[in-house]
Amino acid sequence: MFLRVDKLQIELPAPEKQDANAAAALQELLGGKYGEMSTLGNYMFQSFNFRSKSKLRPFYSLVAAITAEEIGHVELVSNGVAMLANGPDEPDADMGDGGDISNASFEAMKDARLAGAFFSNAGGATPVNSNAMSWNADMVTTTGNVVVDLLHNFHLECGARLHKLRVYESLTDPTGREVCGYLLVRGSVHAHAYALALKKITGVELEKFLPTPNIPLDKIPECQKYLAEGSHRRLYTFSPDDYREMAGIWGNGEVTLPDDPPGELEIVEGMPDGGKIHDLVGTPSAFTPDYAPEEMFEIATKLYKKSR
Repeated sequence: MFLRVDKLQIELPAPEKQDANAAAALQELLGGKYGEMSTLGNYMFQSFNFRSKSKLRPFYSLVAAITAEEIGHVELVSNGVAMLANGPDEPDADMGDGGDISNASFEAMKDARLAGAFFSNAGGATPVNSNAMSWNADMVTTTGNVVVDLLHNFHLECGARLHKLRVYESLTDPTGREVCGYLLVRGSVHAHAYALALKKITGVELEKFLPTPNIPLDKIPECQKYLAEGSHRRLYTFSPDDYREMAGIWGNGEVTLPDDPPGELEIVEGMPDGGKIHDLVGTPSAFTPDYAPEEMFEIATKLYKKSR
């Protein structure tokens, strides 16, 4: 089962401006071929279908724990997309009746690359890529062979890192860049972890290919605080008691990659401290003619007080 915590894995800075096309670019990290829906789908169904769990426990625990992290990555990217589509916070923007909508208040949205993200989804994230092509289950590989699955996962993480770097290089807004910087560090961890797992099984030193692709994290400003805090050498169990067995793969005297800050790899029980989820403001004019925010807020406030 999964435990949900009302935080993001990191806190995202507020966007500097509303940018529907930047949100569309970030969608590639959600529903693209190497996006977070793909990594989640692969690892989740591999963990569900894993054969001989009790006998191969360290390898099962590795895939299962990374699955839980990937759910949080889907959440993180989705929030980044919605924040960029929403733009900077405007106090009390979600109050009022929406005003006069006869003058095409959203005319600019018809020229956005993913206009449907506004028309159908109010600027929210959905499992599509940057061109609105739907993510689908054909992107899930679960073979029942632990070596083949781990090798596929290694390839997937390497492709995802290239994916993230290219999106990063196309963005200037701090929200999208923060998402990319964090995921570049965590993707490096996952690629390294799958390489070490394959080494334990086959004896092949796949980690000598790393970093593959060669992405120098020390040259990416948004990666620096995560490297400084040691995120590049941590794997989280995302559980209070389970999945500790992966310490035989990630840990056990193993060290970070040569181009990363030095240190021994470590298993951290539980999850990252995380950061608050950004409070997106509503857009009354998008809900006219019957949207009455003051009534809804009053009801919600009463229910909240009653629950305390």
